[in-house]
Amino acid sequence: MSVQVNLTHRQQQVLWATVRHYIATAEPVGSEALVKEYNLSVSSATIRNAMGVLEKVGLLYQPHTSAGRVPSDSGYRIYVDQLITPSNELNLHVEQLLSDRLNRDDRSLEAVLRGAAQILATVSGYIALITTPQTQTAHLRHVQLVPVDSGRVMLIFVTNSYETQSALMELPVADDSSEPDADLLERELQLLSNFLNSELRGRAIAELATLDWSELDRGFQRYGDFLKAILSELTRRSQFPAPTQLLISGLSEVLRQPEFSEVQQVKTIVHLLEEEQDQLVPLIFEQPGFDKPGRRVMIRIGSENLLEPIRTCTLISSTYCKGTTPVGSVGVLGPTRMVYENAIALVEAAADYLSDALS
Repeated sequence: MSVQVNLTHRQQQVLWATVRHYIATAEPVGSEALVKEYNLSVSSATIRNAMGVLEKVGLLYQPHTSAGRVPSDSGYRIYVDQLITPSNELNLHVEQLLSDRLNRDDRSLEAVLRGAAQILATVSGYIALITTPQTQTAHLRHVQLVPVDSGRVMLIFVTNSYETQSALMELPVADDSSEPDADLLERELQLLSNFLNSELRGRAIAELATLDWSELDRGFQRYGDFLKAILSELTRRSQFPAPTQLLISGLSEVLRQPEFSEVQQVKTIVHLLEEEQDQLVPLIFEQPGFDKPGRRVMIRIGSENLLEPIRTCTLISSTYCKGTTPVGSVGVLGPTRMVYENAIALVEAAADYLSDALS
């Protein structure tokens, strides 16, 4: 999810400090605490005013009228996307830790994966989730774009196992906003289908998210973003062709967090992890969005999660690869009050390590 809010430098500083303080204390944050703890070089009144603006635009909220402020899911999203840099030092430390503690030569791959999950859970304090690698991945056999009406098309694709899936997609709007000619549209879609088949037939669907479509034939320039959306949809809808095992570590650590003090909430999360892994695995294996070209991890914060039991949690995940093809995934699941710069670095380091282990 992308949140579009224009903040001043001062408002960004106050949001950053508020999120940092709340992550550290789990207590609603007041302006006096920010004055004491952070060198913002402004008065308490100025900070209160900035916090009021941040509350108005939905990035902070007050759990009680007399309390300080707490970050919303949108506030965390701005913090993650714009205000932090993952810890490179921690990334290197964890890769070294994995290398030192896991001797790949003397252990089975599953033992390495289990060991990596335990280390990731211990260092992060969150639930670590690692899928075993797929020995078989779905490959694309055929793609077809079929016009539905003037603004929409049906994307139909067939895998090498002859599984068929479809999705309704919005067409890009022409520059002159004119209604497209139906015959012309059908011919263009057929050309586009032929182009996609010539470029994609036989490729692993999991590989599509890493393709670079910036250099398109001049005739298809108008469809550049549409092609990216098609690839995103194909990747999102590709399912694991064979059952995959989900290795879980760190449940006891994360349940000490105050966010998980309610027994019923804990039960729903445990039920999801133990009984409904088939719902969770596709989420962990999802590739980062095309709108984040430099991002190596997928981050779902709170209400961005599609599964009800984890809509108060953050899920950070990345894929690990055999060569260039993603075959498994690694992630952490914890409260939205997460040390994001550390968690992102940890997941990236674990994904890099497992990719190296497979190669």
